[in-house]
Amino acid sequence: MRSRPNIIITGTPGVGKTSHCELLAQNTGLKHLSINQVAKERACHDGYDEHLKTWIVDEDKLLDAIEPELEQGGYIIDWHACDLFPESKIDLVVVLRADSTVLYDRLKARNYPEVKLQENLDAEIMQVLLSEAQESYVLEIVVELQSDNDEQLEENIDRLQQWITNWEKDHADGEAS
Repeated sequence: MRSRPNIIITGTPGVGKTSHCELLAQNTGLKHLSINQVAKERACHDGYDEHLKTWIVDEDKLLDAIEPELEQGGYIIDWHACDLFPESKIDLVVVLRADSTVLYDRLKARNYPEVKLQENLDAEIMQVLLSEAQESYVLEIVVELQSDNDEQLEENIDRLQQWITNWEKDHADGEAS
């Protein structure tokens, strides 16, 4: 039984996943597992898509590569998708959301190609990642948080730290209470 939780922080590119993951890891001692980094470093990809400027992740290789970490627990998974991670290894799924004008400005500042920018705005507006999380995990472990500014980032981190503290108390004896 894991003594530390595994948390997925997901959302459309530009909503603040990495900022949330880095700050939460720094404040809690959980480890930040950036899936983009893992895919590159552990060769869990099928090459690079020049048109979309992104790695094409091989999900089977990825899951095989990170399974030992998930078994151990104590990881914050940072990626724009969540449905491939086994529900038995995940304790909380956080779907970050951002206002479409805020998201547009963030993606434009990253120099996203127009096709990629529009694809991500459409995904956010249509709540694609929230729906994916709700369809892939029991609703009790899926939470939606707004991430438009630094104040919301701090509030979200405080809320997640409290959740982690409570989870660890409930699992201190090796079993959920």
